[in-house]
This record gives sequence, structure tokens and C-alpha cells, in this order.
Amino acid sequence: MEIQHIKRLSLYSEGAGIVKQMLQMEQYVQNCGLEKSLIHLVKLRASQLNGCTYCIQMHQHEAVSSGEEQERLDALSTWETNVLFSGREKAALAWTEAITNIQEGHASDEAYVAVNDYFEGESLANLTLLIITINGWNRLGIGFRMEYTHIEE
Repeated sequence: MEIQHIKRLSLYSEGAGIVKQMLQMEQYVQNCGLEKSLIHLVKLRASQLNGCTYCIQMHQHEAVSSGEEQERLDALSTWETNVLFSGREKAALAWTEAITNIQEGHASDEAYVAVNDYFEGESLANLTLLIITINGWNRLGIGFRMEYTHIEE
């Protein structure tokens, strides 16, 4: 017999120390110099790949609230062949997939060369930390089955 919908740990109460550390990483990536629109796209794409409903809903809402076009968000799964995304965005999204999908193998040299055409040195390190951070949030959201509740401001 399969147990469904069991109550899981509340990350924001029992895991407050973890949340605090993750928020410090989040604050760094938000202020590291990467474009806000790029940050939204990377977070949303990684969340789609990981199947984190909480993060998908939250980042989609945040992106729209920040002025991102719904058309681009709807087209994100087709970024590779879609003219709505710039070369820089496509390179970042390819790197996002390479770093997120490590179960399929390590990030390829091709992906590294492609991303390095648009990001190098500190900006590449910052992009990679952004991807690491959202993957961490995704795993916390999935593991504890966090639910997103949008609150109007």
C-alpha cells in the first residue's frame, strides 16, 4: 500500500538554518551583475527540468512581475530554436541544462565552449552559482513538497 500526501518537514521552521544559508546565496546571485531577465529564465528553466512545481509557479510569477513577456516564458521549453531568445540567453540556458542534467553525464566541452563565448571569468562563475542555487532550491522544494501560495502585494 502506497502512502500519499504525508506531512513533510516544514523547511521554513525546522530547516530555518538551511533557508538562511540558501537566502545568502540567493542574495549574492541577485546582486552579482547578471541581468534580472536572465536570472528569471535560468531559474524557470532549471525548475522545469527538475519538475519543481513550487519553483516553477514562483519564478513564473516573479518574471512576469518584473516585466518579462509571457510569450517568452511560454516558449522557454523551445529556447534552442526560438528567435525570442538572444545568443547570450541561449548560451546560459544550454549551460543551465548541462549543469542541471548531470545524471546524463558531465557538462560537455561543447557546452562549456558555447557558454564561454558570452560568459567568462567571474560572470561564468556567477552564472554557474545561479544554476547551483536554483537546483538546491528545487531539491528542497521537491523533497519537502513545498506549495507555492501567491500573495498579492
